[in-house]
Amino acid sequence: MAGMLQHLSQGLRTGLAVALLTVATYAAAQGMRENHPDTYVVQRGDTLWDIAGRFLQRPWLWPEIWQANPQIANPHLIYPGDIISLAYLNRLGTQAGPRTDASPINAVALSDIEPFLKDLRIVDSFDGLPYVVGLEDDRLRASRGQVAYVRGLPQVNPGTRYAVVRPTVRYTHLLRAGMCCDLFDRQDLDARGDRIRDSKQFWTNAVYPDKGSEVLGQELMRVNIGTVTRGEVGGIQASTLLLDDEGREVRVGDRLIPVDAQPYDLQFFPHPPAQQTAYGKARILAVADMMTTGGPRDVVALSVGAREGIDNGTVFSIWREGSNTVDRVEKGLGRDEDTVFFENKVRLPDEFAGHVMVFRTFDKMSYGLVMDSVKPSRVGYHLKHPDAPY
Repeated sequence: MAGMLQHLSQGLRTGLAVALLTVATYAAAQGMRENHPDTYVVQRGDTLWDIAGRFLQRPWLWPEIWQANPQIANPHLIYPGDIISLAYLNRLGTQAGPRTDASPINAVALSDIEPFLKDLRIVDSFDGLPYVVGLEDDRLRASRGQVAYVRGLPQVNPGTRYAVVRPTVRYTHLLRAGMCCDLFDRQDLDARGDRIRDSKQFWTNAVYPDKGSEVLGQELMRVNIGTVTRGEVGGIQASTLLLDDEGREVRVGDRLIPVDAQPYDLQFFPHPPAQQTAYGKARILAVADMMTTGGPRDVVALSVGAREGIDNGTVFSIWREGSNTVDRVEKGLGRDEDTVFFENKVRLPDEFAGHVMVFRTFDKMSYGLVMDSVKPSRVGYHLKHPDAPY
């Protein structure tokens, strides 16, 4: 009896393995583009996304079907000169070729995102950070080779490096119980980091005060870097910071944070999100350079982060929310939009705009790079699983 059970167990395991291999091979075949070459030699300047986009219908699934030959220790690391084979069971295989570069190719060109990796970050609060209280010769601005005077560094040692940052934007999630979709808001900050209230935001601030909103994060922009040359000694109540970076001009009110040796990832591997957030919670909050519309290679701020399971490399599809329109056949051609209640309007489908890949993740927010698009992506557009059909 025991022998029969063991034989049956082995048979089940063998059958299951064959079934899994068949399913995996079928899935890989479904992901391959037609009319692909048998081999491709990786070139300097290639990106993983571009290569996968040539051969796969869904580039973000490449880690699931990428197959490495035994001599390739890590299939995630592909180098210029490596040969990609597409002739084995409709899968991708790699073999080491005459490598022309010691650095593996990345999912994206670092040049597209490096300024944002270095210059932007999200924090929960900046109220406790050291700040610039004055400048050399009582200037209004200071740049490389000049000094800034800083409060909040009483025990600092000379030689310590600091980045000078400026609060620029405050992102909030407006909590609306019982409504169909969440609302998000962004407010520009003044030189002291206080919110700038204008007529456009007056009613939002009045109807949804702070107690009805959650702060997703406050954006800090790096403006310069400096080295402390003298602390608070001899009765002096401010430390001296010598600016040494060819960045933006420093002004009173700018904050300081320690310089990180390597504050961001250098490699990104595209993949779908581990879980899909509720409809309406994952949105585009902002487009870089103070724009409201972006396209391929533009950076966007997103309303989801590590707490939603998002990490670097996560790929979303971008969608314009479907309009709610009056059925003029049913209601009459002359019916005005304002005379029809929201619940009596027709909800139209969401419209696909493109894909975005996360490259820097914070707790409640992240930054992403628009990888491809069929139409411009705007502030407020929704983020969904990259395979979402609608």
